[in-house]
This record gives sequence, C-alpha cells and structure tokens, in this order.
Amino acid sequence: MNNKVFSLIVGLLLIVFVASNTLYVINETERGVLLKFGKVVNADIPPGLHVKLPLMHEVRKFDSRILTLDARPQRFLTVEKKGMIVDSFAKWRIKDVSTYYTATNGEEATAVRVLDQRINEGLRNGFGERSLQEVVSGERDELMQNLTESLNKLTRERYGIELVDVRVKRIDLPDQVSDSVYSRMNTERQREAREHRSKGREQAEVIKADADRQRTILEAEAYRDAELLRGEGDAKAAAIYSAAYTQNPEFYSFVRSLTAYKDAFSNKGDIMLVDPDSDFFRYLKDSTGKKAQP
Repeated sequence: MNNKVFSLIVGLLLIVFVASNTLYVINETERGVLLKFGKVVNADIPPGLHVKLPLMHEVRKFDSRILTLDARPQRFLTVEKKGMIVDSFAKWRIKDVSTYYTATNGEEATAVRVLDQRINEGLRNGFGERSLQEVVSGERDELMQNLTESLNKLTRERYGIELVDVRVKRIDLPDQVSDSVYSRMNTERQREAREHRSKGREQAEVIKADADRQRTILEAEAYRDAELLRGEGDAKAAAIYSAAYTQNPEFYSFVRSLTAYKDAFSNKGDIMLVDPDSDFFRYLKDSTGKKAQP
C-alpha cells in the first residue's frame, strides 16, 4: 500500500514537472517569441495556452502595452547659441517582436537606452535649428510631431519599436540665461506699463476736458434759463403789483410808508434827522395820510 501511494505521488510530481516545462501561457498584455536552441522559430505567439518541448524550446515574454520613457533633463542649444534645460518623455511599445528580440536581446533596458539616445539626438538637432521663442511657444508642437515621425520610421526598422509620441514636459533656462531673459522681460513690461499709463493720462485729460466743457455748457444754459424765468417772474410780479396798487393808490402809499418805517427803524443805533412835517411822518400823524394844514 505504501509503495502504491509513493508511486502515485511520484507520478503526480512527474506529471506536474513535465506540464510546467511543456505548457506555458501568453497573456493578453504580453508578446512572446519561441526559441529553438536560441533561434527564433515563432516570432509572434498569440495569447493563450501553448506547448513547448523541454530543453529544446525557450519562451521569452515581453510587455505589449504602451510604455513610458522618462528621459533625464538634457542641455540643448538654440540657433542663437542659448542654452536650455529640456525635460522630455516618450511613449513606445513593441511592434515587431522578432526584430525587437534580435536588436535588444529582449532586454528592455537596452531598448530604453537606445531610444533615449535617439530622442536626445533628435531634440538637439531640432532645437539647434530654431530660436528660443520658436522652441518655447511657436513651433514646439511641430518639432515634436516631426521628431516622432522621423524616429518612428527608424525604430520600427531597426528595433521593432513603435514610437507613439515624444513630448517636452518642461523647458528651463540656465541661471545666467534666466537672469538676462528676466531683465529683458522686466524692461519690456516696464516700457509697456509706461505706454499704458501715458495713454491713460491722455484719455483722462480728454475725458476731463469734455466733462468741463459739458459742465460749462450746462451752467450757462441753466443760468440763461434761470434769468429768463426770473425776468418772467419779475414781470408778472410787477404786473400784479401794478394792477393791485392801481385799484387803491392810497393803500399802496400806506404800505410803502410802512415798509419805509420798518427799514428805517430796524437798527436801534441808527440816527436820522427828518423834518417832522415831511411826508415821511404823514401816516404816523394821521392814519388817513392827510397832510397838515399850514
């Protein structure tokens, strides 16, 4: 009984060993090549379960997803011989497994090193043909697109790698260049500020002059209208007074005398020498205003 159990266990272990060395799985996110004594016999194994011969066959698996190459910042020169520190990255993936394995021996580090060299060379040449202004703003997208297309053709043929995209994350200027650029930008901004202030003062003077002119016109028109109204009012008042006093001249004389008394005696310190028999005291002596007989 013990011998049978032992034989069964040995058999199972043998089966497991043979299966582990003959069966293999290629996942959906992987690409694989089948080697026979180091020579490629199947350059693109499809995903799924496959069989190989132990000792004779070897399977190499590679990641088929899009990978990222984060390059180290490099110093490049523009056409004006101005240096800049460029930080870039690239997206790539394996397109031809056989070519990739032959060119890099299946080592991802080798592929990254080759791509890094090619991308830096392309960036250096592209930046060297453009000015600082073009690199920073105007033509950077065009530069990246042209670089991706030109390198992609080379990497496909030589390394079996598809270069999906190349992008610049950041562009920094060296300290000595940054200081000069900052100084020039500061001078330019100050010039623009002075220009804006000058235009603002000019517009302010124009607005102020127009406001003063409108104020003068409004005051003149208001004074004119006020004088017209005042003249009309005085004319109407004079007409009303004239009509009223015409109806009773004696009453008019009496009211005028009362007004004269009020104005004459409004200040206690005033001294006035008047003949008692003058017309000024006519209504004080007689309420009817009759003159005294001599």
